[in-house]
Amino acid sequence: MSEARQPGEGELQAYADDRVDPEQKATIDRWLAEHPDEAARIEEYRKLGNDLRALYDPVLEERVPARLTRPVGGGRRWLPVALAALWLVLGIAIGAVSGWQLHEWRSPAAVTMDSPAVMARRAALAHATYSPEVRHPVEVGADQEQHLVTWLSKRLGTKVRVPRLDEAGMSFVGGRLLPGESGPVAQFMYQTPAGRRITLYVRAEARGQRETAFRYSRENNVGVFYWIDRDCGYALASGDLSKDELQRVATLIYKQFE
Repeated sequence: MSEARQPGEGELQAYADDRVDPEQKATIDRWLAEHPDEAARIEEYRKLGNDLRALYDPVLEERVPARLTRPVGGGRRWLPVALAALWLVLGIAIGAVSGWQLHEWRSPAAVTMDSPAVMARRAALAHATYSPEVRHPVEVGADQEQHLVTWLSKRLGTKVRVPRLDEAGMSFVGGRLLPGESGPVAQFMYQTPAGRRITLYVRAEARGQRETAFRYSRENNVGVFYWIDRDCGYALASGDLSKDELQRVATLIYKQFE
């Protein structure tokens, strides 16, 4: 029996929140059955979400106390203040969940801040953050590619280029500027017709930096190939592609930049 397709991190999070259709759920069920560690992680997310809903849903259904709806001063009411306070509490709760989920991302091994390993970790986190987005996956779309390249080159202080990945069945979606370990970095996004996405994280390197061969790491459910070539460091990340598929795309990019 062939192994079930590996779902992306966005799909897994939607699965944990019961926001997938029956067919997609069946596919993810099969994959999780073959990956018990991932199944345990997603089950923890599900339990945490259920606990939070059980704790805070009743608060949303409570009637606002009459004393908070009485007019005060020039006809003002306390209702907006009460609602603001409620949303503040919920925001703190959601922030706690996000912090718990990203704990592993924020606990890197003992490496220097400008090391390639840190670049790979940050590239994986950026991919996990933006690749699930539907309406705003990028800051500047592919239709403004020249503007994007000029802007990012100026901000990074080095010439950046958008690689062509048509050969790999990937179309360019666009890009964005992100904060990096020691300065601005660029992120380019690509996707297949089926919606499988990869992101290329690019940062400027100090002059004289040694070139590094391809290295591979896996951060949670995101695979990353990363390398340094001349004035730039690159990290290609995906939660949808296998290691071999990702390496083929990384090789294609490397050859274009030779």
